[in-house]
Amino acid sequence: MINRRALGKTIGAGTAAASMAGWFSSSPASAATGAPSGGKASTAAQGTGRRSFESLKQVKAGELNIGYAEVGPAKGPVVILLHGWPYDIHSYVDVAPLLAAEGYRVIVPYLRGYGTTTFRSQKTFRNGQQAVVALDIIALMDALRIEKALLGGFDWGARTADIIAALWPKRCKALVSVTGYLITNREKNKQPLPPAAEWAWWYQYYFATERGELGLAEYGHDFAKLIWRNVSPTWHFDDATFDRTATAFENPDYVSIVIHNYRWRLGLAAGDPRYDGIEAKLGAGPAIAVPTITLDGELDPFTPVGDGSAYRAKFTGPYDHRALEGIGHNVPQEAPEAFAQAVLDADRL
Repeated sequence: MINRRALGKTIGAGTAAASMAGWFSSSPASAATGAPSGGKASTAAQGTGRRSFESLKQVKAGELNIGYAEVGPAKGPVVILLHGWPYDIHSYVDVAPLLAAEGYRVIVPYLRGYGTTTFRSQKTFRNGQQAVVALDIIALMDALRIEKALLGGFDWGARTADIIAALWPKRCKALVSVTGYLITNREKNKQPLPPAAEWAWWYQYYFATERGELGLAEYGHDFAKLIWRNVSPTWHFDDATFDRTATAFENPDYVSIVIHNYRWRLGLAAGDPRYDGIEAKLGAGPAIAVPTITLDGELDPFTPVGDGSAYRAKFTGPYDHRALEGIGHNVPQEAPEAFAQAVLDADRL
């Protein structure tokens, strides 16, 4: 269990422990109160924008100069936490200190197109296909001389972590994946889903149009806030919390990467031929054998029906599944203690 003595106070409840003060900067917004009880995920950690990572680091890695936050002991076992769209590293601002207090070195990078992560060359294809995002994280690990890490993620981050666990298992000690197995099969993506599921993905079809690309460029912040509210209906974040993340969308490549990512998934945009071999392997639906815990938010519209049974067969190693009552899509920010506990437990599977 999470060591609350080490924390001083429950970080997941929105109050920073005194021992963590040097890792975060604060703004005047007030913190939420309340603490989780029993075995359920807590919704007490409602966003208030009170805390941010104090400073960011940058490292040249592959095609990118990657911006990332790092907390915890430099020689601790490494955990890499990956965000999705339309989110950023602050999805883990309450998870990271929980893990750092347990002795982990926690690294939270901005994905390509977000925050302070930039391309090293203006000539590089602004590619958002799944293989490339995973290779970015491998390049980050190489640049930081990290041989193996525990990976956790949701949305794009879960897909990226799944890919690394499936194709480069020697780099992944264990896995925490929200919404289970998210590796994309573009041929399957051509098949229609039931109407309710299609409705949840409405923005993918909007992004397939020129109007959608222009809309994302002009109304990017409003667009993201709408998505947050739709996919996390019980998460009562305030403006400070949203605005803290929304600065990540001011990256000059944000629109290009987001649009390419969703068009590529639907077969409406080409990827880079250099990665055709990797994509062929991913399209075959490779199994994941590393120790894994999958998490589903009860109120996440993208959660498959069946308490994880829809993807259970894809995980062939030590495994556990947890359904989080009252939680939506952004699991690490809505239920930071449950996410952090899953990381600790995955490391012990």
